[in-house]
Amino acid sequence: MIGYLRGRVLRRGDGMVLLEAGGVGYEVSLPPVVEAAVPAAGEAPLELFISYHATANQPKPLLVGFVREVEQEFFERFITVDGLGPTKAVRAMVRPVHEIADAIERRDAAFLRRLPGFGSRTAEKVIAALHGKMGKYALLLAAAGPARSEAPDFKEEVVEILTRQLGHRAVEARRMVEEALTRAPGLDSAEALFQEVYRLERGAPA
Repeated sequence: MIGYLRGRVLRRGDGMVLLEAGGVGYEVSLPPVVEAAVPAAGEAPLELFISYHATANQPKPLLVGFVREVEQEFFERFITVDGLGPTKAVRAMVRPVHEIADAIERRDAAFLRRLPGFGSRTAEKVIAALHGKMGKYALLLAAAGPARSEAPDFKEEVVEILTRQLGHRAVEARRMVEEALTRAPGLDSAEALFQEVYRLERGAPA
């Protein structure tokens, strides 16, 4: 099982890179939205979080690479939908993760139908399986955006996700946010705050 690779890009192809790590060349498939962020061969070392797939029917391993671990996590959830295998999911990811996640939370089947390989049936199956589970990923733009002093209040972003997408009452959502910030005052992004809110709600240890 391979979960992470760091090395030099030896070659780039259509939707893939050949990455040298530890003297071994790994062929890694890249979703279109990830491929656009990968440097050319010969530049600085590339770090990729890997989603690894091999089955009895397809013994040749498929390695799918992501620049951010949370994008890999989204992909692993994405492919739990019946009929949405890793190869199809790779081709479909032509839009950023936060946009796909937001469309699922808004039940925007029209957006999902525009993804390559998606039709009405696949879009509806994705919404049915994942609606209500994508709030964390819909916050990725805020977490990766401009300096916080130039961005909207990230606390309000989390409150909006909790109320508009996850069904909490406004008073309850604000209580959850304030409790999370009291326990972890150093939080500085919407994504980190959202994770702390649900860690508290699940009763996980600090």
